[in-house]
Amino acid sequence: MKLFDVYSLYDIEPVSGKGNYVYTADGTEYLDLYGGHAVISVGHAHPHYVKAVSEQVGKLGFYSNSVENSLQERFAEKLGKASGYEDYSLFLCNSGAEANENAIKLASFHSGKAKVLAFGKAFHGRTSGAVAATDNPKIVAPFNRTENVEFVPLNDIESVKAKLSTGEFCAVLVEGIQGVAGIHCPTDEFLQELREVTTKYGVSLILDEIQSGYGRTGDFFAHQHAGIRPDIITSAKGIANGFPMGAVLIAPHFEAKKGMLGTTFGGNHLACAAGIAVLEIFEQENLVANAREVGDYLLAELRKIPQLKEVRGRGLMIGMEIEGSASEMRLQLLKEHHIFTGGAGVSTVRLLPALTITRSEADKFLAALKTLLNK
Repeated sequence: MKLFDVYSLYDIEPVSGKGNYVYTADGTEYLDLYGGHAVISVGHAHPHYVKAVSEQVGKLGFYSNSVENSLQERFAEKLGKASGYEDYSLFLCNSGAEANENAIKLASFHSGKAKVLAFGKAFHGRTSGAVAATDNPKIVAPFNRTENVEFVPLNDIESVKAKLSTGEFCAVLVEGIQGVAGIHCPTDEFLQELREVTTKYGVSLILDEIQSGYGRTGDFFAHQHAGIRPDIITSAKGIANGFPMGAVLIAPHFEAKKGMLGTTFGGNHLACAAGIAVLEIFEQENLVANAREVGDYLLAELRKIPQLKEVRGRGLMIGMEIEGSASEMRLQLLKEHHIFTGGAGVSTVRLLPALTITRSEADKFLAALKTLLNK
């Protein structure tokens, strides 16, 4: 059997990792500033993380959601305290797309309405409902197309008001920062007005924090910079440092009913052990503050480079708009300087490093970038 050929791959195979570096079989070292799409939050093979997952798999790796699992309760308690959402409820699943599916479903159950308002260039996942709310026709199959999702431009509050005034919508779905689109930020003012207008019309505000959350921007969730509290928050990516896990944080006014949501693997013992370990490392190493400090430094230094057309982002979620091909720049960084970065569109290079990145590692990247830009 062959693999279904849907991925464009670099001809490099990391076989091990430590901290913010990965290594090929011949021992070549690469600085990882992408973390496998923002998944690696506490660095590769962190000793505390390895110990926690190893010990749990030696006890009990899995049992379904038909029995009590105190690890779920421990994780929920720690996540509530870390995020400032102790009064919310938690539903655990396996991925960001699945988290968004359940968030939309919950909002529709709650209101009895079907329509979702999303934003231009949005990316919310590749499963049925999530991809319908994703503004990329290339990945939306005929089966996924629906009149139940409409799009308006990001940061255009008047267009939002016009849509919600129809009374047809159960939810507004917005990313804390648009990641796949190329690191485009909703303004704080827009998010504040969005909270006001969704409350006015009784529409659930869903914040997709799958890429932008979990400390990456210097607050636990990106929307917290705007001082708002959504009705539903979705999370994944860095939540378990590579172990498949997703989460839906749900405001107190939603009523849980047996069987309304469900999953086989979600919140399993290994996932919870991984998730608890990540939050313990966050606390022990003050990683959210580090993301803010190193991120602010990187953003400030990048904005001093005249060859960059634009630098966008917050904390350690950064997009650099360059002249020419981002894919070519990324390849040069990888091949000539042994640095992994990400892309978004034709001309945006993305940085999504682990929250453990140091200033010296940031300087290593800045030096390599300047070398390439000054060629």
